[in-house]
Amino acid sequence: MRAPATRQLALVALAGALVSTGAAAPPTTTTPPAKVPVAVGYGGAVASVDADASAAGIAVLRSGGNAVDAAIATAAALGVTEPYSAGIGGGGYFVYYDARSRRVHTIDGRETAPATATETLFQENGQPIPFAEGQTSGRGVGVPGTPATWKSALDAWGSRPLGSLLKPAEKLARDGFTVDSTFRAQTELNQDRFKDFPATSKLFLPGGALPVVGSTFKNPDLAATYAELARKGTGALYRGPLAEDIVRAVRTPPVDPAATRKVRPGDLTTGDLRAYATKRQEPTRVSYRGLDVFSMAPSSSGGTTVGEALNILERTDLSELSETQYLHRFIEASRISFADRGRWVGDPAAVDVPTRELLSQRFADSRGCLIAPDRTLTSPLAPGDPRHPAACGGTGQAAPTTYEGENTTHLTAADRWGNVVSYTLTIESTGGSAITVPGRGFLLNNELTDFSFAPAAPGVPDPNLPGPGKRPRSSMSPTIVLEGGRPVLAVGSPGGATIITTVLQTLIGHLDRGLPLVDAIAAPRASQRNQTTTELEPGLWNSPLRAELEAIGQGFRQNPEIGAATGVQRLRDGRWLAAAEPSRRGGGSAMVVHPQGRP
Repeated sequence: MRAPATRQLALVALAGALVSTGAAAPPTTTTPPAKVPVAVGYGGAVASVDADASAAGIAVLRSGGNAVDAAIATAAALGVTEPYSAGIGGGGYFVYYDARSRRVHTIDGRETAPATATETLFQENGQPIPFAEGQTSGRGVGVPGTPATWKSALDAWGSRPLGSLLKPAEKLARDGFTVDSTFRAQTELNQDRFKDFPATSKLFLPGGALPVVGSTFKNPDLAATYAELARKGTGALYRGPLAEDIVRAVRTPPVDPAATRKVRPGDLTTGDLRAYATKRQEPTRVSYRGLDVFSMAPSSSGGTTVGEALNILERTDLSELSETQYLHRFIEASRISFADRGRWVGDPAAVDVPTRELLSQRFADSRGCLIAPDRTLTSPLAPGDPRHPAACGGTGQAAPTTYEGENTTHLTAADRWGNVVSYTLTIESTGGSAITVPGRGFLLNNELTDFSFAPAAPGVPDPNLPGPGKRPRSSMSPTIVLEGGRPVLAVGSPGGATIITTVLQTLIGHLDRGLPLVDAIAAPRASQRNQTTTELEPGLWNSPLRAELEAIGQGFRQNPEIGAATGVQRLRDGRWLAAAEPSRRGGGSAMVVHPQGRP
């Protein structure tokens, strides 16, 4: 958790930024609010992993901005305080509920591969290179999509200019925030990589040492970059000097001459940056317990995989099951939907993705009948054929789930008019590619390592191989749930492929098991991704439930932390509830504009 001095610094800086842009400043106090996982009240809500970022969004709402404005201000601040998870060097998916039209819209802001990319992008001498070597390289960097996402969202639904929304984050980068234990631990995790890149080492390892908890971390280069985007617009990242700096860092990675690390160059060009565009597309949609669940369609696999699992689970009354049988059904539905994800989901601009069929109840029923209460399916499980469902059947050869990093960040926002945003953004691995663009203050993504380096199994079609201009498959699952056309819930999480199981478990924990949203987020997690064993957090690993599940054939391995969800909920009396993690990643930050009562 941020030290109290951090909160005071952040709110004072934020107030000054808003005053400078002519907006009403939020009140400041000598006793700043603590970082808390749940807040209830009126006027709108924001939840993120970071208190400074949530405060930036709340200040925008308080000054009259809408949920889209608040989401972008929050995201920009996360680029300062959570630079190893997200930033303008990455991409993401933006899901928006428009209260006026009662429609859900989405923006695919996923990174894209260079025009020269082929299926062998991560292969040498006919063999895939090690993941770590693809991660820390120019070869893993895709065209960033985050700035273009902000522009697309503001052009369509925003009410504030980008420049005013970047001001709080710009000031936060210039004046600094207080280092907490999570920031230090993530820096330490990357220390061996960061030290090999002078620009990265200078920024994140000043003097060659890890940042000290309680010290102030400043990023003047990022402040200047935000100021440039505020003046020129986000197009400045895709053409001109900033674009040239990005391309230079990718094509000639700025490695310390004394480093022994092999850092492969990438093939990104200024033409690739100029050609980048976000995609406005229809969300996925499934009906669950009389509710409509909306999420991201491919290139993300989040909406199809969560949606298929919900369709499978809907045939069982999860509220009536024992805790053991509830978790068993959840694990098996996850296993099945991941088997189908691996075979069928990729970038629809490059491969034929049967999205509608994957989300059909007919297909879910043909797969759900594989689940039995007294035995466990074996992974890797063969996929089904969504176009020609066969009862309790599979098709073709089983293939394992390919590796995907476990980082990213998620934010949720709502405003007084009832608009809602669920936004997941990322630079892929913790610390991305480890390449900081010299003089610009931000890390570049390693998003292209989300492609399969080689087919998941010999002779099995893989829809997620690299290709020219292709978007790598993602697991990001920003989700909004409606009842009668009005929002009741929005949720999402970081965590690579564990995002899907985290969002699914949070949804059914709240909707089926009756847990309050913050408790559904806090509950110990399991994650099965068509792998031999299921990951368990300590709360389940050390529980009697593990032995009961093992007795029916489930196998487990331990994961100390899975995901870091946030959500907002519209209560029956019209108040907003914001919820975040009580402890994961040091705890999240939930805020509302007017706590508890009407102003």
